[in-house]
Amino acid sequence: MLKLVENHSLPRTAAFFDLDKTVIAKSSTLTFSKSFYQGGLINRRAALRTAYAQFVFLAGGADHDQMERMRKYLSAMCRGWNVQQVKEIVAETLHDLIDPIIYDEAASLIEEHHTAGRDVVIVSTSGAEVVEPIGELLGADRVVATRMVVGEDGCFTGEVEYYAYGPTKAEAVKELAVSEGYDLARCYAYSDSVTDLPMLESVGHPHAVNPDRALRRAALARSWPILDFHRPVRLKQRLPALSVPPRPALVAVAAIGAAAATAGLVWYASRRRGMAM
Repeated sequence: MLKLVENHSLPRTAAFFDLDKTVIAKSSTLTFSKSFYQGGLINRRAALRTAYAQFVFLAGGADHDQMERMRKYLSAMCRGWNVQQVKEIVAETLHDLIDPIIYDEAASLIEEHHTAGRDVVIVSTSGAEVVEPIGELLGADRVVATRMVVGEDGCFTGEVEYYAYGPTKAEAVKELAVSEGYDLARCYAYSDSVTDLPMLESVGHPHAVNPDRALRRAALARSWPILDFHRPVRLKQRLPALSVPPRPALVAVAAIGAAAATAGLVWYASRRRGMAM
């Protein structure tokens, strides 16, 4: 069980979440391939190839070499794409494509961490144009994602400015700890892939989520908790009991309840007076 209330006299803490197959059930970037095809950014052959890549990713995860090949392929594929068009396509299709594949268990964990006073940070290898809107949908406080170089014409050059992968994720976590004042020994991290081992090892409370074989072995050897997320569900369809209203909402509910109770007492008193007359 998570600690429900954070001691605010201590340094701040955060929960760091990998995105693909940890918070959502698929690859965030590859999930938009059909939308990019319909928007004219990729051809049918590229769409079929990304669909196959999604299948490989879901079937057994992706090791370091596969991730490198995927990075090179996606970088080459997006060369010349207009960044604003990409953002518009993601914004238009975000709820239809991403909302249904968010793990219910992950959404609950995010709520619990927020309730405990911790920041929630999404740390993903996918591109910022995809990850940032997803982070906003999830209510994340911060996002760390891969950034592509954008030319003066507003299009991707195909070069990578910052690659959020492997040890780079751990470096980003440590930099955030310095800038935001996080106590990493009291922070949490969640991932499905052994490539995120450096990030998991950088916090005091690492968790393996739907782990690949290598991460499962590492988690067992280190006695880390292993979590099984398997219930994708739309956020608006989640059980109300799983959602903890923010403090202002609780105050508003209490105020409405008090007002209703007061109105009921006034009505009852006036009715008794009328019957006595």
